[in-house]
Amino acid sequence: MNVASAIKSFAMTNMLLEADLDRIEDQYEIDLGRAQKKSSKIEDAYYPQFDASLRAEAKKMAQHYEIFYCLEKSIRQLIIDVFEATGDADWWANMIPDPVQQNAKKSIKREKEAAVTPRSSESIDYTTFGELGEIIKFNWSLFGGVVFNDPKAMEKVMSALNSLRNPIAHCSPLADDEVLRLELALRDWFRIIS
Repeated sequence: MNVASAIKSFAMTNMLLEADLDRIEDQYEIDLGRAQKKSSKIEDAYYPQFDASLRAEAKKMAQHYEIFYCLEKSIRQLIIDVFEATGDADWWANMIPDPVQQNAKKSIKREKEAAVTPRSSESIDYTTFGELGEIIKFNWSLFGGVVFNDPKAMEKVMSALNSLRNPIAHCSPLADDEVLRLELALRDWFRIIS
């Protein structure tokens, strides 16, 4: 095989592999990180003006944000699923502690008054991470033994996660020890679920 044929063969093999990977991403609804990220005009114009070390720190912290985004959204969905399984169509009014309802109502009002696009039509999306733990504790009869094995373990893990969430949510870097603590707290979270 001559060089030109080898290059053509290599290119064709690469194209076939790319097509297979596209199919896998579509079939399993996953992102293998192969796509070239398209930047916005804002990113092109302003992002390069930030110090390179700050951009590197942001990139490193982005993975922790993604983890917490998934965790917090999945906990909210878990709560919704448990409450909807009771058949109570008005579970927000009937099963959510009053202080949590009031805080969510205030947040919804603040957003409305700021004339921004509402983040959600669901009140539970206006709860804080800490309030999610309060909702679970308040309804332990629904969650205990079915979703979680032990109330103290659930409180301890939620508290640890909430402490680790703060620097991530407020744009502070996590020290190496805290990254390890985050990994352990996530392991604990998945361990305490029945």
